[in-house]
Amino acid sequence: MISNQTINELAEKISAVLPDSIKAVQSDLEKNLRAVLESSFSKMNLVSREEFDVQSALLARSLEKLQQLEKQIEELEKQ
Repeated sequence: MISNQTINELAEKISAVLPDSIKAVQSDLEKNLRAVLESSFSKMNLVSREEFDVQSALLARSLEKLQQLEKQIEELEKQ
């Protein structure tokens, strides 16, 4: 999941590029923008980088084990 710090930084960057006439309500806009971003990101079913890396490593180990087992089966079939 995306961290609150990342969402806050994104909200601040978006509000920073808004015209001066809108900047008068900047704090309210940032709060609303944060809420919209958090809601949108939670609906996307995202995973953290750490979780992705763990799952990638697990998949790599599983593939390696599968290849070893396939070789063992091949050797047993030759006998």
